[in-house]
Amino acid sequence: MKNRVVITGLGVVSSIGIGWRDFWDGLINGRSGISPVSSFDTSNHFTHKGGEVKDFKPEEFISRDYIPYLSRASQLALAAARLAVEDAGLTLKELSDLKVGTCIGLTSGSIQVIEHIDDKLVRNEDVSTNLFCQLPVHSTSATISREFHIKGPTYSFSTACAAGNYAIGYGFDLITAGLAEIVLAGASDPFSRISFTGFNQFKAVAPEKCQPFDKNRRGMMVAEAAGIVILESLERALRRNAQIYAEVLGYGLSCDAHHMTNSSVEGIVSCMRKAMIEAGIRPEDVDYISAHGTGTLTNDRNESAAIKEVFGDRYKEIPISSIKSMLGHTMGAASALEAIACALTVKNDIIPPTINFETFDTECDIDCVPNKARQHIVNIALNNSYAFGGNNACLVIKKFIS
Repeated sequence: MKNRVVITGLGVVSSIGIGWRDFWDGLINGRSGISPVSSFDTSNHFTHKGGEVKDFKPEEFISRDYIPYLSRASQLALAAARLAVEDAGLTLKELSDLKVGTCIGLTSGSIQVIEHIDDKLVRNEDVSTNLFCQLPVHSTSATISREFHIKGPTYSFSTACAAGNYAIGYGFDLITAGLAEIVLAGASDPFSRISFTGFNQFKAVAPEKCQPFDKNRRGMMVAEAAGIVILESLERALRRNAQIYAEVLGYGLSCDAHHMTNSSVEGIVSCMRKAMIEAGIRPEDVDYISAHGTGTLTNDRNESAAIKEVFGDRYKEIPISSIKSMLGHTMGAASALEAIACALTVKNDIIPPTINFETFDTECDIDCVPNKARQHIVNIALNNSYAFGGNNACLVIKKFIS
């Protein structure tokens, strides 16, 4: 039999709260983390708002001497990992076991480092060697393993906006196969000029607010965050009397092989069906869907169509919300934060809302839990994520029952 996998710790750094309690309070109260961009000048852009984490102080989580060697992505991830480890009640001795692993996802990762290097070269200034230490894509996962003395497998996943689900899914595989007993899994992505400029050039950014599934939606909001979960074998969690938020039943992956930026309905359908087959559940077992829900015209329309195909006439009965309406799109970190939201949803039987919803769209005629959180019994949740290049991932999270 495969080992059962449970979530025993949560760590969040986001624009609506640092630590899972503030994050959850922000979600269920519909708090927006969108504000005017302050990290660089946006005067030459079409839009000027985003989801920056403005109250993050790395020295509260990381030694001051170590901070200069870490990119913003690594700082956010390490802070979220520390919060998750503390929440799980794990010690450094426990984490130094060979059956502990690290799986971290990202989209652009250390892209801010390239921006800093470029700025210095343009000004003809010397480039610090510290910046080159921050640059490698694997540096974020390696930083976490170094900090917590983790000697087991360490992986990085660069599958863009689905990277968090990929990382959690692979951590799930390591534990079910008996290759690990604990995995720190999740994702991190920083706010960057390159991402902000790119999505502005795509005309994919809303000027004021993100409105997933709304008829008049005008796009996404670029944002940053980090989310880490502690995955643990059920046997080990019970042995140490750990708190358990939820159980991970499985996940599904697919690639559209269709278009670099536009998702396909077929690919999303395949992903959700694979996830449910692996998890051993049926469509009628699903009580909630955490939507990818970016607020762009095509994504929301395609995701709605895919849900209708998978769930048939029942699709209108399933609450489906997008927390990107509050956080913006945190790139690689998005599905990790949404996985944390799903774990808290099944734990507390409260569904976060899709805020900023104003006008019904017949092409997105789902129950998007508009504007206000909802008390609702949730035993099983699907966490949908889709990325550039057609990388799709769906994670199945279940209320823990011993």
